Amino acid sequence: MKKIYNFSKMFLPFAVLSIVLIISGVIAVVVRGINFGLDFEPGLLQEIRIAPTAFSISYTGTARVTAELSPSALSLVVTGAGADNTTKTYPFAQYTTVTDLVAAINGTESVSGVTAVAVAQEAVSAAELFVNSAVSTVLTDSPYRFYYADAQSHYTADEVRNALSGIDGVAVKEIGQDSDDAYQIRISATGTEGESKMIQDKVSAALLSAFGAENVAVIKTDFIGAQFSQSLVWQASLLVIATLVLIWIYAAIRFSWDFALGAVLAVIHDALIMVTFIAWTQMEFSTTTLAAILTIVGYSINATVVILDRVRSNMRTLNVSHFTDILNVSLSETLSRTIYTTLTTLVAVLSLYIFTTGSMKDFALALIVGMISGAYSSIYISSAIIALIRRNWKPSDEVKAVPVYQRNSFDTEFSE
Repeated sequence: MKKIYNFSKMFLPFAVLSIVLIISGVIAVVVRGINFGLDFEPGLLQEIRIAPTAFSISYTGTARVTAELSPSALSLVVTGAGADNTTKTYPFAQYTTVTDLVAAINGTESVSGVTAVAVAQEAVSAAELFVNSAVSTVLTDSPYRFYYADAQSHYTADEVRNALSGIDGVAVKEIGQDSDDAYQIRISATGTEGESKMIQDKVSAALLSAFGAENVAVIKTDFIGAQFSQSLVWQASLLVIATLVLIWIYAAIRFSWDFALGAVLAVIHDALIMVTFIAWTQMEFSTTTLAAILTIVGYSINATVVILDRVRSNMRTLNVSHFTDILNVSLSETLSRTIYTTLTTLVAVLSLYIFTTGSMKDFALALIVGMISGAYSSIYISSAIIALIRRNWKPSDEVKAVPVYQRNSFDTEFSE
């Protein structure tokens, strides 16, 4: 005995619900707009850390000395006219702490003219050091600082945001773990080189004024020009359109044109629902979000194809008078598969959402919304569209004389 649910009676109500949600998304896009990330909008993107100085080094002399920090060692490269071109390396496997490292730089392993000064009062692992990428690695008589994450102090994104309050169009969010004190700063701009330098100088001055030069390290700086961002938007749009076209071709070849139409419109529905969610929540729309949308497109079409394959099979075996009866049987037969697949995948995605931060958390949240929408559209949207097209469907002579199911009552059971 297999229970058959009357899904078809909810086709119209859910279709109306989807239309209302999509219209609300259009309104949100018009009123609130899309919060485009730097991938799709020209501007400055910086990753900074608010952290104390572990130690500093300086150089006085005529040669050129460059400090190079890698995950496993600190190297001092000496070049220049009249100097021995040498590289002095201090591996962290040998000099495990900042105290050991400073002693080696100032002791028998020293480079002439280079002086190291320890600042941190606690034992700091040398392998955890990082530097300010905005500062030249060529050593001078001014201190070149090495920073470390201090577990005792923590700043919030609001404090960083307040420090940059004098700069227009600034967005700040915390990334990494709390102990990292790492923040992403995004500032919209027109994309000219002169403007990039000016904005970086403003950001640097504001942060140094608020937290001190000895406590601010710029980890990474990117600047996206207007032409590149516009090109990326166009390429992303073409990618989504090409994906939909290929899905249409695949479904039309494997099934029929109306099945293909239902499948593609269901996928478009899922994409629009995600855009609605993004517009109302103002989630940053970046290449990561685009990847989530394309992932959901693949997930949704997979669930839809399973249902359509069962519909095609039942069209050849069920002796019924209405096409909605075939849809109800097919949807009921694949319901457990749809639920189990969605719930199993949701467990993994929820783990990503709970235990990650930054863009990965946004990616997981977009996937959660898209997966729920994908399961819903596979059952109600694609089926409703096919039912509408085949409302005048009549059983063909290909239906077997002995039906697989005999109809009793749709809201109760079908006997096999």
